[in-house]
Amino acid sequence: MPLFSHQPVLLDEVVTALQPKAHGRYLDGTLGGGGHAAAILGASSPDGFLIGCDRDPAALAAAQERLATFAGRFETHHCDFKSADRWAAPGSLDGIVLDLGVSSHQLDTPGRGFSFQNDGPLDMRMDPSSGGATAADLVNGLPAEDLADLFWKWGEERQSRRIARAIADERRQRPFTTTRQLADFIERICPRRGSPTHPATRCFQALRIATNGELASVEEGLERALPLLAPGGRLAVISFHSLEDRLVKDFMRRESRDYEFEGPVDHPHLRRPRSPRGRELARRGIVASEPEVQANPRARSARLRVLERMPQP
Repeated sequence: MPLFSHQPVLLDEVVTALQPKAHGRYLDGTLGGGGHAAAILGASSPDGFLIGCDRDPAALAAAQERLATFAGRFETHHCDFKSADRWAAPGSLDGIVLDLGVSSHQLDTPGRGFSFQNDGPLDMRMDPSSGGATAADLVNGLPAEDLADLFWKWGEERQSRRIARAIADERRQRPFTTTRQLADFIERICPRRGSPTHPATRCFQALRIATNGELASVEEGLERALPLLAPGGRLAVISFHSLEDRLVKDFMRRESRDYEFEGPVDHPHLRRPRSPRGRELARRGIVASEPEVQANPRARSARLRVLERMPQP
């Protein structure tokens, strides 16, 4: 198994957004290899403190090793970031960073089953120790209709029903067990025809999101993160695809409003005034510079959004 490696994206932009300072307290809810955490601890010397969370035991071990030079100034927890309020009190943090999605190490390790670039078991669990359902369990066990809905809802795959029906027929003869087996099968059903994107890309995204309950974690995690910030504290969130970014954008716009309303539609005559809970910074989001994209192509799809906690009356 390769050593854990993950190149943090938008590193300088995250540090600029959070403005780490001495005596500050920070949360890295997606610790990964510890890149963002190390930069925050370095910028908050000599006594800034950081709480780090990650679902992946391998990421935690790598981060602990990387942050060893900051001993006594950080603590780590094996958990989803939505549970961070178990270790941080309301109003106690000066900054939070969330780097959503999958890490480079997870993508590049065939045994984790996140990518079809190399063959591996169809797993995709961010926490392999959780004992939860794998991507293979979903592919082989869901009814065709549910599998199609999954591909459409979380992968925005236009051929979702065609692919799901074909998978349901194929698995009667042979269950899907590896990433390459599934990817090659999807490519046979939906040939690439010159497209630079592999036909299985959206289905793999959908399976990963479903296997890990990612979007539900994002929604709940954002709601529970904001109250942890002190007034003036900042929440910095990096997303990598439109589904994540839409959740983050909608959350930050909602918290920045000076009114609230009930129901699914914003009717002006139903609005009730309130003090904004946050102030959105860089409303269009911050993207990676061209030099960073050239050095790390995975940064191309990254977008950073920042919300500052406002004082409440």
